[in-house]
Amino acid sequence: MNLTAQIKAHAQKLGFELVGITPAERSRTIDLYEQWLKNGYAGKMGYLEKHLPLKDHPRNVLPEVKSIISLGINYYSTDPPKEQADDSSRGQISRYAWGSDYHDIIRTKLRRLTSFIEEIGENTLKSRVFVDSGPILEREYAQKAGIGWIGKNTNLINWQSGSWYFLAELLVDIELEYDRLAPRGSCGTCTLCIEACPTDAIIAPNVLDSRLCISYLTIELKGSIPKKLRPQMGNLIFGCDICQEVCPWNSKATQTKERGFYPRKKNFVPKLLSLINMTQAEFSKRFKGSPIKRAKRRGFLRNVAVALGNWGSQAAIPALKQALNDDEALVRSHTAWALGRIGGRSARRILQARLRVETNSEVITEIKEAIREM
Repeated sequence: MNLTAQIKAHAQKLGFELVGITPAERSRTIDLYEQWLKNGYAGKMGYLEKHLPLKDHPRNVLPEVKSIISLGINYYSTDPPKEQADDSSRGQISRYAWGSDYHDIIRTKLRRLTSFIEEIGENTLKSRVFVDSGPILEREYAQKAGIGWIGKNTNLINWQSGSWYFLAELLVDIELEYDRLAPRGSCGTCTLCIEACPTDAIIAPNVLDSRLCISYLTIELKGSIPKKLRPQMGNLIFGCDICQEVCPWNSKATQTKERGFYPRKKNFVPKLLSLINMTQAEFSKRFKGSPIKRAKRRGFLRNVAVALGNWGSQAAIPALKQALNDDEALVRSHTAWALGRIGGRSARRILQARLRVETNSEVITEIKEAIREM
């Protein structure tokens, strides 16, 4: 086999089911991306605008780059039992966060692929690897490489196996044989993802307003979740898979061979009442090596409080009473909202008692509004 064929074969051996290679050229969608940023659709993710100049051309991150190897690895593992998935007393976590942190797993594979290329190549290799977080418009290059197309929900979809894929890139300073076939498949007239989004975050085909996206609200947003969006979040406490779950192409999904992506027992539709009053030590221990740590304890408990409010059960009041004394104002404010949403005499008394001692202005406002709405 020639060098390109050997690289593809070894990548697949490492677990990358999707492999495509393109020349390192200027982004064709950078102007659309810049306009997306100007429209404010990135929300509070300021780093996206900061990295804009780097995303114009791959050589801005590796001056010697000649080829981009686009890779996809399947993370679909299983489905939760229907009775648990439909149970509002349990929290739903996005599938990608059920197992160990994919960044660590995939970077290890990329390092092995890089070492393999260095071993079989004739010259010293200059390279960069990226997993999800690099300053490169990865879906554009993946689509150009023919491993999928960008769907109306903005995810990369493969015609054989759907969209449950992590994407990664390996930039190298060697010329390879390039894939120039157009990706097979399309969304056609289907709009199921747009219709299913609880917060209407897909404002047009292929255009996502992050400020409305539940994944953004539960992970990237570090402050208060807008009140008008909280009821639409249901019991989603970290990420959201709805637009992928309704996608017809995902009926072709097969189970991943990477055991690290399989769910940890405590990450699989956990009971909300087991989460709301975790200490920092408990949170760190429970989610060690998990993507969930990205939300940090304060953000995660904020999400859990919203989910408990949406559950709406009086059974949640004792746990919420304790959470209303949390050290983090962000947790207290969303807990107040949850108590107000559940309502009842007990919830009102708890809120009134906290109001007499609360010092944070945002929490005071949340408590007063919760009492008024009750």
